[in-house]
Amino acid sequence: MSARERILGRVRRALADVPRDDTPYERAVVRDYLREHGERTVEQTVDLLAENLADYRAVVHRTDFDELPYLVMRLLAERGSQYVLVPPGLPPEWMSAADPTRIHDRAVSTPQELDRVESVVTGCAVAIAETGTIVLDGSPDQGRRRITLVPDHHICVVRVPEQVVSSVPQALERLDPARPLTWISGPSATSDIELDRVEGVHGPRTLEVVLLPS
Repeated sequence: MSARERILGRVRRALADVPRDDTPYERAVVRDYLREHGERTVEQTVDLLAENLADYRAVVHRTDFDELPYLVMRLLAERGSQYVLVPPGLPPEWMSAADPTRIHDRAVSTPQELDRVESVVTGCAVAIAETGTIVLDGSPDQGRRRITLVPDHHICVVRVPEQVVSSVPQALERLDPARPLTWISGPSATSDIELDRVEGVHGPRTLEVVLLPS
């Protein structure tokens, strides 16, 4: 018996005494909560995203399409990154001015190989202004989850305003729950019982978010 069969068997046993005419879950749960807090213009929503990203210790940059390749080049040069992970669907023009060795996302890459890569450059699926959260869904411009968890430096490009929403409920409407979703609120960090913050524990130590007008 597979793990899937065991889990489904437990679910069936747990639901065995539920009447067939019971109210379905999607109707039983009231969903009249606020969809966003306050009314904001598009520009104010983007500004709130930038503010909350910075509050989480992400480094926020604003640039335009023509300057993006040079910004990426500068950010990689400042880190001294010689090896950079590149998802298969990353727009090539984003990296057109940078000159490090590009490591492509491959299924056969081992954690040790990925650990030797200093930086990764990706797009995103959606960005949430109220929480300062970037969501990745494994699309071609983002690659698999592991390539954004192992390197120490992540540059994430957010297209504004179309990829920016105000709230988590609005983000969920855009996301496919069947995809591998990664929710990022600032650099990877944790705190011990004395609240000493340590960054880079289970993901990048440095997150740089580039807001790119569409």
